[in-house]
Amino acid sequence: MELSLLSLFMLGVVALTQTRAGSHSMRYFHTAMSRPELGDSQFITVGYVDDQQFVRFDSSSESQRMEPRAAWMDKMDEEEPNYWEEQTQIYRKNAQIYRRNLETLRGYYNQSQGGLHTIQRMIGCEVSAEGSLRKGFYQFAYDGHDYIALHTETLSWTAADTGAENTKRKWEPEKSIAESYKAYLEKECTHWLKKYLVMGKDVLLRTDPPSVRVTRYSGPDGEVSLRCRAHGFYPAEISLTWLRDGEEQLQDTEFIETRPGGDGTFQKWAAVAMAPGQEDRYSCRVQHEALAQPLSLRWEPEASSVWVIVGVTAGVLVLVTAVVAGAVILRRRNSGREAWKGPIRQQEAGPGGKLLQPQSRDECGEFSQGKGCVWG
Repeated sequence: MELSLLSLFMLGVVALTQTRAGSHSMRYFHTAMSRPELGDSQFITVGYVDDQQFVRFDSSSESQRMEPRAAWMDKMDEEEPNYWEEQTQIYRKNAQIYRRNLETLRGYYNQSQGGLHTIQRMIGCEVSAEGSLRKGFYQFAYDGHDYIALHTETLSWTAADTGAENTKRKWEPEKSIAESYKAYLEKECTHWLKKYLVMGKDVLLRTDPPSVRVTRYSGPDGEVSLRCRAHGFYPAEISLTWLRDGEEQLQDTEFIETRPGGDGTFQKWAAVAMAPGQEDRYSCRVQHEALAQPLSLRWEPEASSVWVIVGVTAGVLVLVTAVVAGAVILRRRNSGREAWKGPIRQQEAGPGGKLLQPQSRDECGEFSQGKGCVWG
């Protein structure tokens, strides 16, 4: 049951962790789940560079070790000989911390009957194309709802409810806690992100142009709509814009969010409604990093099944016929903040709910890819 919940959550994360064109991000998603039937908890961590998962740790696995989830991470033994052992020890320790945190938060919310509960955290950074830090992320949730988040510019905490106020009151007076997280985001997080981008450049820095087509649909009331569909592109950032007589129709356009295509690329569509006979006034403009210039498409009645595929190397457009056999439907779980639109945060508490003071880089802060303070 816990794994299926996490799977649904992560599908939403993949669809929503997009960055601006040319920029890159690294995020770690931590999830702790109580298991009343077993009398313990499960702790899972997954790491993403852009949309690519590259590491995973599961406290309920047989090995209980941090493991690679991308082929390019197999080179890490040569780059950092002690990397996997250090990461394993960090997350085994975090698994114990999260178990205590689950007990602490049950007390905050008067959940004395036990049951299934979750703590989630997202921590990470985004860098520009030049490699400078654009923003950092440090957010938590409890039982699927926002809990507390750090504003790295002001070093202040935002609590989502009265339960989270307990943690805020303990964390805010201790400025060193927020400062240590900010230092990690600005230094270590960006350092490791740049290192991973070099190691996985063949996958992470590639660009695949979109295949695009325009189709027409008729409604029962006689209204028609045109749909501009793009697929097979990477990275995920793309712009689909409908224009009527050259003017953008943003208010009349329906979008779906960019979502995984199942093969390492992405897909997206945008639709616009109109009265019959107006179709020739509309064009779809497509902009993507892999395109030398924006692509403009119109609906062609005699060629409605033709996909336009952009060849970057040749710099020309090639028309090919493709048959669409199905559609991929992904379920979104939550919507929320700009960078992470699903709940993921964590709290760390000591015995009796007392906040443990930072003692060293091994006890507090997000050092070495994810160590945490005990909190409450």
